[in-house]
Amino acid sequence: MKAVLGRSQNAEHSPEILIGGSKSESNRLLILQALFPSLQIKNLSTSDDTVLLQQALNGSSLIKDIQHAGTAMRFLTAYYASQPGIEVLLTGSERMKERPIKTLVDALRSLGAEISYAGKSGFPPLKISGKQLSGSYVELDAGISSQFISALMLIAPSLIDGLRIKLKGEVTSKPYLEMTIALLKRCGISAEISNNEISIAAANSIAAGTISVESDWSSASYFYSLIALSDKQSLILKYFNSKSRQGDSEVAAIYSRLGVTTSFDKSGQGITLTQVPADIPDGLILDLSDTPDIAQTIAISCFGLGIGCELSGLHTLKIKETDRLIALKTELEKLGAKVEITHNSLSLSPSIELREDVTVETYRDHRMAMAFAPLAQKVNITVNDAEVVSKSFPEFWNRMSKAGLNVQIVR
Repeated sequence: MKAVLGRSQNAEHSPEILIGGSKSESNRLLILQALFPSLQIKNLSTSDDTVLLQQALNGSSLIKDIQHAGTAMRFLTAYYASQPGIEVLLTGSERMKERPIKTLVDALRSLGAEISYAGKSGFPPLKISGKQLSGSYVELDAGISSQFISALMLIAPSLIDGLRIKLKGEVTSKPYLEMTIALLKRCGISAEISNNEISIAAANSIAAGTISVESDWSSASYFYSLIALSDKQSLILKYFNSKSRQGDSEVAAIYSRLGVTTSFDKSGQGITLTQVPADIPDGLILDLSDTPDIAQTIAISCFGLGIGCELSGLHTLKIKETDRLIALKTELEKLGAKVEITHNSLSLSPSIELREDVTVETYRDHRMAMAFAPLAQKVNITVNDAEVVSKSFPEFWNRMSKAGLNVQIVR
């Protein structure tokens, strides 16, 4: 299936776009709900990742196939390892079997976990024999995926003495760790992060309650890009608030430099994005260590606006659904861009050419599909494997069409 995309149709004035619950919040809360069943959750993400995590938690099969869901792989590894009497084989797609997990497995083993590799050492699939973990202290490289650290944080309340995690070096994606801390606190669990050390207390139970998941800022980024590349639209996105714990809420500040203002509804129910006249800079220089998931969107927006960018803090992109740095360079260069990458950065030169009618490959990466879509405000493009968006935002093409983009899905 492919999406054939063109310039804006006549969209309704300031259309309201509903964006589903944050995948990051949803997946964390599902693990906490598995540990503390009195917790209720509203506005769960409808993403494939969240659905696969739910199915794994609720299913009776001893083989848990989470396909491409990286968050589910990390969180479930820690969860199953901490559940006495559970025996599972945790596996995924061929790409998942290429994504390293040794750092998390080693940390769990240091706490007493029984985990072995069913294939290549250091990578899924994993054979896990759950048990009561006895350790209460672990050290981790802070520069690794924050999901490894959050996986440990989420099971910490179920450990006999809680858990202290010492992070060595510079922390990557710290807002995601702060999100995990905030959700633990909302459940009444004592949790703190200070000076690269995380402390989480043990908890036998939590008070019954309901937590409503905020909409996903990562998904909102594509609509910021749409407005930045348009010349006439404003959009209302539901449901967001000004005190978000999601790191990708930084997208509002970043796109203010690209002529998109963000107005928060006083009731906290949404935001209005509006393009305003602005002196667009010749380029952006950004450290995206805390927000790597919006790197693709920013780079493509800058390309469409004809400006350059220097993006750093991108080392985790190499171990995502694809090597996103190589994929982004390859597809942008098809469109006429000049791109240089390192293991940690991307440099885009101001564009002098924007080629029409190019077909973009997604490499089975949802963010490749969604990040390139707004570029159709400038040139007609085709996005292959359009269905890949279901990993995080199943309604994406429908919402883009409502926002005014000309979307034709061809099977």
